[in-house]
Amino acid sequence: MRIGYFTNQYPAPSHTFIRREINALETRGNAIVRYAIRPAFGQLVDADDVAELRLTRHILSLGAFRLLIASLWTLLERPRTSYHAFKLTLRFASTYRGNLLRHIAYFIEALVLARWCLNDGIQHLHVHFGTNPATIAAIAHTISGVPFSVTVHGPEEFDHPAALGLGIKAELATFTVAVSSFGRSQLMRWTALTDWGKLQVVRCGIDSSYADAIDIAPISTENRFICIARLSEQKGHLLLLRAAAKLAQEGLDFHLVFAGDGPLRQEIENEIDRLSLRNVVTLLGSISQEHVRAEVLRAKAMVLASFAEGLPVVLMESMALKRPAITTYIAGIPELVLPGSGWLVPAGDIDGLANAMRSALFADQQTLEQMGDRARRLALAMHDVDASAAALEALIEESVSNAASAR
Repeated sequence: MRIGYFTNQYPAPSHTFIRREINALETRGNAIVRYAIRPAFGQLVDADDVAELRLTRHILSLGAFRLLIASLWTLLERPRTSYHAFKLTLRFASTYRGNLLRHIAYFIEALVLARWCLNDGIQHLHVHFGTNPATIAAIAHTISGVPFSVTVHGPEEFDHPAALGLGIKAELATFTVAVSSFGRSQLMRWTALTDWGKLQVVRCGIDSSYADAIDIAPISTENRFICIARLSEQKGHLLLLRAAAKLAQEGLDFHLVFAGDGPLRQEIENEIDRLSLRNVVTLLGSISQEHVRAEVLRAKAMVLASFAEGLPVVLMESMALKRPAITTYIAGIPELVLPGSGWLVPAGDIDGLANAMRSALFADQQTLEQMGDRARRLALAMHDVDASAAALEALIEESVSNAASAR
């Protein structure tokens, strides 16, 4: 099959799971054409992301003049469907409290995406994230007739589901994917009962390098925690720092490493200084996948103090490397971090988080190794990218077949 993949920014350091999914589908014999609205902000540090950048076409990289010409050409070629697509654009705009200008921009971008899909012979367009990429894809579908589907991750989509028109997107999509049962339950809240049969769970996957790994080091005797997450409000870094400060005040010897970057970096730096944690916390910024793996293997446990999530890929990866998780029981996380594979604490509970970290510091090596073994079994059983790609491929095949029958 010839499948288009579309999202907001691609490639991006936080979108490794999309790259793995694309690679797995290509291994299965599908031709994947990569589209995105724009390149990721900042420098790419991973060699695989740099390679993906060369394969990806970005709408906004056309520039204003070429964007206008391409959209006008589509309007002239498909006036009737473009008219219906503009009516859909107005329908989406009405959910945004009158933000019409933004949606006119989406309409123009959709005209370009529709043209690309038709010129490239795309049989099905798959979109990651139910935010603006899904809006553009739904409009492009109306113009081109190319069927589309959406993977909704959360939490952003569930923060403003009505404003994003999630129900409209589920209505128009051939199918909508959630990455966890929790995610599917949230989609059910905002979609019509008649569309529930189109809601599917396809979990994000980790590649065979994790399953095939034979060099996984035993859990470190070094009292080191790793937190891999974008530096944003939803990830709970500031609360994690307060939990770390409690342990430091008790005189416990440990080190906490943050890997990732984002808009909260300066505030995190300020809080580290305020809490006198410069000797306890290290900020690595954005690092390559190889560096991430090395940091996980140096750690005693992976810590995520998230306030909102979908189902973090970094948890799957660290658990596959036999590292227990210390994280919050929100969203899809409890579907992965089961008893005996880590510690689940209430989101926002500083004492609970500090207690879990303290337990990890004082746990004997045998207990930690047993937890790590269970964590690996769970991650590999639930998050095999080849199995996920096969499930997604079957859904897309059905979509393509139905579209062909309807012609």
